[in-house]
Amino acid sequence: MPDQANHKRHHLVLEKTSEAKPYTAHKATGGAKPVIPELNRAQHGGALNAQLQELKPLAALVKERQVEIGLEAGLGIQIQFLSRPDAELAFEKLASEAKHKGIELLSVQEVDGKAVVANVFVPDGQLQHFEKLIVDYLNERKTEAGVARDNKKLLNTIGSIRSSVMSGLWTDAPELLPANQDEPFWWEVWLRRAKGNAGHYLHDFRRIAAMAECQVSDAVVEFPERSVVMMYGSQRQLAQSVMLLNCVAELRRAKDTAAFFVGLTIPEQRQWATDLAARLQIPLDTNDVPRVCLLDSGVNRAHPLLEPLMDHADLHTVNAAWGAHDQANHGTGLAGLAAYGDLHEYLASNEPVQIGHRLESVKLTPNQGANAGDDKHHARLFIDAVTLPEAHFGERKRVFTSAVTATDYRDFGRPSSWSSTVDALASDALGEGAFPRLFVLSAGNIDDRNHWMQYPASLSVNQIHDPGQSWNALTVGAFSTKVNLNEPNAAAFTPIAPEGALSPFTTTSSQWTNRAWPLKPDVVFEGGNAASDGVAADNFGSLELLTTNNQPLTRLFWTTNATSAASALCARMAAQIMAAYPQLRPETVRALIVSSAEWTEAMLQMFPAQGAQRTKQENLALIKHCGWGVPNLDRALWSAGNSLSLVLEDQLNPYVKDGSAIKTREMNFHALPWPLEQLEALQDTQVEMRVTLSYFIEPNPSARGSTSKYHYPSHRLRFAVRRPLESVENFQARINAATVREEEGRVAAPADPEWLLGEGLRHRGSLHHDIWRGSAAELASRGFIGVYPANGWWRTRQAQERYGLPARYSLIVSIQTPGVDVDLYTPIEQLIAAQVAVPIVLDT
Repeated sequence: MPDQANHKRHHLVLEKTSEAKPYTAHKATGGAKPVIPELNRAQHGGALNAQLQELKPLAALVKERQVEIGLEAGLGIQIQFLSRPDAELAFEKLASEAKHKGIELLSVQEVDGKAVVANVFVPDGQLQHFEKLIVDYLNERKTEAGVARDNKKLLNTIGSIRSSVMSGLWTDAPELLPANQDEPFWWEVWLRRAKGNAGHYLHDFRRIAAMAECQVSDAVVEFPERSVVMMYGSQRQLAQSVMLLNCVAELRRAKDTAAFFVGLTIPEQRQWATDLAARLQIPLDTNDVPRVCLLDSGVNRAHPLLEPLMDHADLHTVNAAWGAHDQANHGTGLAGLAAYGDLHEYLASNEPVQIGHRLESVKLTPNQGANAGDDKHHARLFIDAVTLPEAHFGERKRVFTSAVTATDYRDFGRPSSWSSTVDALASDALGEGAFPRLFVLSAGNIDDRNHWMQYPASLSVNQIHDPGQSWNALTVGAFSTKVNLNEPNAAAFTPIAPEGALSPFTTTSSQWTNRAWPLKPDVVFEGGNAASDGVAADNFGSLELLTTNNQPLTRLFWTTNATSAASALCARMAAQIMAAYPQLRPETVRALIVSSAEWTEAMLQMFPAQGAQRTKQENLALIKHCGWGVPNLDRALWSAGNSLSLVLEDQLNPYVKDGSAIKTREMNFHALPWPLEQLEALQDTQVEMRVTLSYFIEPNPSARGSTSKYHYPSHRLRFAVRRPLESVENFQARINAATVREEEGRVAAPADPEWLLGEGLRHRGSLHHDIWRGSAAELASRGFIGVYPANGWWRTRQAQERYGLPARYSLIVSIQTPGVDVDLYTPIEQLIAAQVAVPIVLDT
């Protein structure tokens, strides 16, 4: 990475954590019966009775307080039974012994893998039921027929009885409780819901929570025996209120789905927004601050979470009659994602929120939102949209993002006037390449709900929409981690996509058969999920991303999804990289995003290998659906001790005029400062090397360009890495031969099988990425990489006189030693500044 000496170094440690689990009885089905320990009856019964007697004053106090404040539901106290460590709590018998007395077994859970806790509600006056059980136990009671009714099978499994405590009600993972007991957060509170009395229980809980200065949401989800509400407060507030604990059947940490925040009243939403706005740390409005420029349906900046990040002068429109405001409720939502990401992550936190970029908006489409594009007009409108903010603030660094696409996908990768315009703007073709631009485009969506029902087969038949086939833009598809479906009307529905798999909304390039066209999408970001009941598919807010609403006076939060949302998140990541490294080229930012991406396990399962190992064609199919996976900001920004990235920004002159002929001119040869001693010491340890080559081409979208890979791009670049035992001279000769072979249209047999794609598949479009996996010792001998040119119209269209232009490129090489604690960073830190590309004339 640039300026390595100043890099933050993240050392990530994965710790195994314990987990609280709902308790499941181990019934004997042909195996051993549960063990009932033999105990000293007098001693054990006496101890349980003493603990029960200690609860009586508390029960009386609770009743007095309940009557005093006029609670409407049934009076009573909640107590907990803890199992013995050497026995399995007979909680089912505990429940059956209490029938017809209003005693209710609320929840049973295992804590720390040792004890089982049963939470029991005991109505006023019914503690005597348990006293009688103990008396019968002490007296070894039997029926007239001599059958034991001494309750031994129950009481000998009970270790102790106590009043209700918060830890016994917590049924979520222990690590989800904040270490600081005074830190407030949102709880998911499961309340008792007695038949015919549910409203009274909920009313009582709200009153008691208010006394404890806890905030309870208006929204409630009803189940046959439980009511579930959200409550905001600290552990200490909850633990100090016996009355509050007395209402609760179980406690969990609230799952911060978008549906919860959307369901709040407008006063509640204002509270949340005000709290978040107070925690914002944003940069001053200077031209040095990078911008995300949204080319969409406009943005309503009056939203309290957007106004701090954009001025009125940052709003533009390609048609004055449209205005710059957002009537479609699309651009404003993408602005929220481009600024904050999925909003619920910040709303549910109390930490300061630091944002290093700002926003701009150009209204590119009047009111229809995404998929409103008309490729007969948008090429011209796109140029206007890009030049408008530049005319006002030309010195700003910005990433342009657009989720406006054509409604069909008839191009199948072939350049259109619209996608070619994006390529021309990215390469700054009209400005001789002096001011290249970074574009992030959505891949386009599958809007047909019938197609969602055909998931995942639907992904292969819905192709990326125009202008997503752009060579120079980052084209973004969608995946989803959202599988928590908690709307009251969704009981019959289940999420369509498994966690971590592709979203049912995303499109792919699986049917692009022309080998000349790029591999798309480049990456995927969160785009939400849909759900199905087996008959139909539908959208649900809990499966979508939370963002800003375009009418903040009536509703501050709303949800959005699909590749529109994914592209906004990608643009946000690009701006974060630009804020951290303002000197980087747009080509480099694009490369860092792709280089940091990884496939999820769910993606690999969607496209599994048919044999023992994945073939290159199987990897190609995976990329055409998932891109290179999900980018990671930390990985893009920092180098850790056992993984590092080297960034090289350079240029070469691909062609030269020799007499009347245009010839290939030169390649660049880079020596990589591998820590040889450390790598060789690892010997057969498996390591991974990623190489990413990013450059912008000048397009030539003529009919000739649409049929030949040589005529659409101005130039093409390639990379090659030295092989083990290969001399530098032989490495250079191999590259020379590869250049000649490609010009003649011949494809070399794969001689380096450890690459995921290899030379024959990776060199498509203007962004080339590949992954090599092998031993550390072998990697140590691969310390040279060459970047060299291949044919393009700058060479074949001599009359255009573009053959003398230089070609800029960005090269990222990263190595990782997964699971090995070895410092690769320090040995090369001092060597990076000395690395200089050496131009070498090609023998062609």
